[in-house]
Amino acid sequence: MPWKLTVRSGPKVTRSRFAEVDGALGALRSAVDQFTREAPGRAVNVRVRRFEPAEQVTARVELAGPQRLSPSVRAGIDVHGDGSTVAYVGRVRRKVIEPRRGEDSCGALAREVRAGLK
Repeated sequence: MPWKLTVRSGPKVTRSRFAEVDGALGALRSAVDQFTREAPGRAVNVRVRRFEPAEQVTARVELAGPQRLSPSVRAGIDVHGDGSTVAYVGRVRRKVIEPRRGEDSCGALAREVRAGLK
């Protein structure tokens, strides 16, 4: 199974494997939709700084593949505390994917992943 989907929410981590990119992208979209509905949306005070919900990443959904040991595609979506999402490519050096007109972050991620496979 060449595609791996990793979902991180707090200390909980789940991993799934998929044979096709379409199945992995569908599972990614459903996980992101679930977390955006459950966004807690409360500010957190840490010593001298206050973190607003838009600054907090409450869940991260990552996709890697199709190679197993050194995947050529690494991408994901961060779900913030206010329910907003940010799509990115890369692992260490992340590049934010800007959605095009009429596209959400899941659609932008799918576009970039499919473009990376060609």
